Amino acid sequence: MHPTNQTLPREVDVASAASVLESDTATVLDVREPMEYVEAHVPGVQFIPMSQLAARLDELDRGRPVYVICASGNRSLAVADFLGAQGFSATSVAGGTTAWIRSGRPVESGRA
Repeated sequence: MHPTNQTLPREVDVASAASVLESDTATVLDVREPMEYVEAHVPGVQFIPMSQLAARLDELDRGRPVYVICASGNRSLAVADFLGAQGFSATSVAGGTTAWIRSGRPVESGRA
């Protein structure tokens, strides 16, 4: 049982991720590498590269659902599964930042 008592689907679309960002009802976590993040990222995300996540789990709020985003959705699926095994309520954003950009939603560039 997750602390949020919320069961999330394995994947959601970018519209769902945008909705939770607007409503501040979940954490949107970008797990790409630093150079990818600097180039373009979704405004308002929390940034923890996939390679650092296991060591930085304490930076995530276990009481909030986590929407994981990467470049295309492959890494985010693996991370969402990992987070689920760690007791988080987590889902992957299908299509990742690429789908976010294609949908015409805003992005930022620069460091975290």
